[in-house]
Amino acid sequence: MRLGVLDVGSNTVHLLVVDAHRGAHPTPMSSTKHALKLSENMDEKGKITKAGSDLLTSLVSDFSEIAKSSGCGDLMAFATSAIREAGNGDEVLKRVKDEAGVALQVLTGQDEARLTFLAVRRWFGWSAGRIMNFDIGGGSLEMSVGGDEEPDVALSVPLGAGRVTRQWLTEDPPDKRRISMLRDWLDAELADSVELLREVGSADLTVGTSKTFRSLARLTGAAPSSAGPRTKRYLTRAGLRQVIAFITRMTTSDRAELEGVSSDRAKQLVAGALVAEATMRALSVDQLEICPWALREGLILRRLDAEVEGTPLVAAP
Repeated sequence: MRLGVLDVGSNTVHLLVVDAHRGAHPTPMSSTKHALKLSENMDEKGKITKAGSDLLTSLVSDFSEIAKSSGCGDLMAFATSAIREAGNGDEVLKRVKDEAGVALQVLTGQDEARLTFLAVRRWFGWSAGRIMNFDIGGGSLEMSVGGDEEPDVALSVPLGAGRVTRQWLTEDPPDKRRISMLRDWLDAELADSVELLREVGSADLTVGTSKTFRSLARLTGAAPSSAGPRTKRYLTRAGLRQVIAFITRMTTSDRAELEGVSSDRAKQLVAGALVAEATMRALSVDQLEICPWALREGLILRRLDAEVEGTPLVAAP
């Protein structure tokens, strides 16, 4: 079965095409992405601008055609925090459906955490024991922990790298005093979530998913993407502190020249690193392992499970 997953995030629109069937490792056939920066196309009332809506509709239409030409029998199209929180999200979704012919399913933050956790569990297997996972997106941070395929706790907090950058780090390079204040603010914002995670017990393995964690791991010496997805990659808190000391003195254009950092993500790299540091510090995590699978793979796996079990893709409201 050839499946397409269309992911409309805060930063990009990403189409992943895979060949997959239940019980087998999904095989990636193609991956296509385009910068969207939907969160930057918001007006003062928190609504997506016409320019943002135009670009989104055009990209979804183009990517839908790519999925068809790639032979996808099914296209799973979803959107996350940017549309979820937009004041005119329903209007934008209707326009995309009417003009591009694609019905975007809006995932809740908890859905994102649960589906990403499923992907991480399948990647590492049962021998990993209890897993704790962190995923830093553009608009939100997802955290989950558990010993099964369904996490004991799945949380989403509005601490995405793009959001934190817009709220706190407007200078380039960022102001040192603002960075210090941001660290204290992140500690306070994470306190309640950390307490919930601690209540269900410790983890045997801590994992990081998302482009932010992959980039940070690369900057601390992890293998490049060319080494393949099965190469072990880690991010340590000590290494992360060194990276933060380095990148906070750089401009966005300088950070974009670093290996493993795309020009689209360079602006929000500092915020992402500070969110990662605060999360690891709050939960006393000295090292985490990078998982190449995340939300898109979780959706594929749940879709394949549903073929047999009738399992819904997301939880009922």
